[in-house]
Amino acid sequence: SPAAVATRPGSAPSPQPGQGAVVQPLPQQVAAGDEARRDDDGLTLKRLPTLEELAKMSPEDFEGLIGRKVEFDMPPQARRAMTHVGLFDADEGGLAADSLQGGDPALLRLALSGNRGALVSRWGHIALRRALLSRLDAPEGMSAQDFLALRVALLVRMGEYDAARALLQDIDIANYTPEIGAQVLDVYLGTADMTGLCPIMATQGSMRSDAEWNVAGAICDAFRGNSNAALSRLDRDMTRKEMPRIDLLLAQRYAGAAGKARRAVTIEWDNVSGLTPWRYALARGVGIAPPESLMAPTEGRYDAATALAPMVGLERRAKASVRAGASGILSNAALVDLYAQLYADPDTGSAWQTRAESLRDAYALPSSSARIAAMRTLWSELDDDGSAYCGRVLTAAAAARIAPSEDVAAEAPALLGSMLAAGFDANAARWAPVVEGGSEGWALIVLAAPGANQSASSGSLDSFIDEDASAGKRKAGFLVAGLAGLNRIDRSRAMGYSNDLSLALDGETRWTRAIDAAAARGDAASVVILAGFGMQGANWRQMTPRYLYHIVSAMREVGLEAEARMIAAEAVART
Repeated sequence: SPAAVATRPGSAPSPQPGQGAVVQPLPQQVAAGDEARRDDDGLTLKRLPTLEELAKMSPEDFEGLIGRKVEFDMPPQARRAMTHVGLFDADEGGLAADSLQGGDPALLRLALSGNRGALVSRWGHIALRRALLSRLDAPEGMSAQDFLALRVALLVRMGEYDAARALLQDIDIANYTPEIGAQVLDVYLGTADMTGLCPIMATQGSMRSDAEWNVAGAICDAFRGNSNAALSRLDRDMTRKEMPRIDLLLAQRYAGAAGKARRAVTIEWDNVSGLTPWRYALARGVGIAPPESLMAPTEGRYDAATALAPMVGLERRAKASVRAGASGILSNAALVDLYAQLYADPDTGSAWQTRAESLRDAYALPSSSARIAAMRTLWSELDDDGSAYCGRVLTAAAAARIAPSEDVAAEAPALLGSMLAAGFDANAARWAPVVEGGSEGWALIVLAAPGANQSASSGSLDSFIDEDASAGKRKAGFLVAGLAGLNRIDRSRAMGYSNDLSLALDGETRWTRAIDAAAARGDAASVVILAGFGMQGANWRQMTPRYLYHIVSAMREVGLEAEARMIAAEAVART
């Protein structure tokens, strides 16, 4: 046989004349961890991982090892554009996509980021949610991703977690930016949907590196079929103490539900000092109810998430729905559906079963007076639980079924306030012949009744102002502001009442100039966003007639008269 040709390690062999065989160079020693490289001929592994190392690898680690990590897994024709981002367009009840093109991006950023999410008006909340979910183009000077991140963050602060998730999922994951990534975890914690994060982790897992994000990535590894490696990662995190022990135990419990590596994890709350969104979300996700000692100090904070959570017990959801319904998160139909489930569930406690029966009586009893009595029972009991206005929303459809009659004329203000809480304005208008001019019932009808020809007589308005017993005549101030904004009294009369009641309706601030300018250019989206910014607060005592006037006037001018009428009527009904 031909003699072998000796060469230095790594040097090319010198071919001998007439000899076709080539001696391959000896492999060079590779540094530890230098496992793979790619050359022109494909993938070359320098060191094969051991079976133990392969078992501990996450799918992302393995894809990185072989150089096959997917960066974008959709063909170009399936990718979505970053324009018209939202859930519904103008033909479906949304706002015009180009509404914001004439707006000031810095002002819009301030109005979105500076809104804490709690609005005094239920109808203001509903209008703002509609604007944020409309298919809108970003204003000039702001990127589509930044605009989306601001909208999603505000929906989260409003407690609209399902809506925030739907909006977030309206763009491709490949288009996520760090600004969007900063909102992702809050969205999926609000819906207790940790597995919803997994598609994001698969391609954009490097967006963040904080402890909660990394632990969420371990949970996703478990649900992608690598539960052993995921639980090992969580065990290592437990020793590093980068997160509190209870947070990691809940993560282990959540991850342990996936795959074959099921693990019994005991959750003990004895040494836990407080409840956080992480703890509440994972506890809901694994079917654990945090102790009342932790829930009580955060009363109301998690009501929006609880009311929308299908995995939570009916009674807990009903308790949370008191605030969620009053704020605008739950509709009248959603509340009635919830109480129907309470009524049909034999395990419902006596208090909630009684309330469900009272709601049934409000629909089914033969006489109007008996049905109204059932409604009043609900109003008083729900008032004890935190918000009387939720009771009005709950009974709105039942109130709309009461036929106008002189026999129940004294109940008109309460019934009208209830039916207008859900927008039954045509039913409310039927009570006009029954209510007395200058009464609260008259005030609600003259504000809420549809029709551009509605107007308020001076005599009835003067009577209402004279009889108003609210502190500082705030109810009368809101009535004047609402009528002026709806153009149902002329400007000279409005300014006269403004002077008499010290309302300063014609006073200007930077905010009033901004919302008036948006209305003048027909920018409905900016009007609603600025209106939401101006309606922040816990109750109507934190709202002024001047701001109400500019909100109602601007919304009417851009074609949102129905919302303007409901906000004006709500101001009088809830003051």
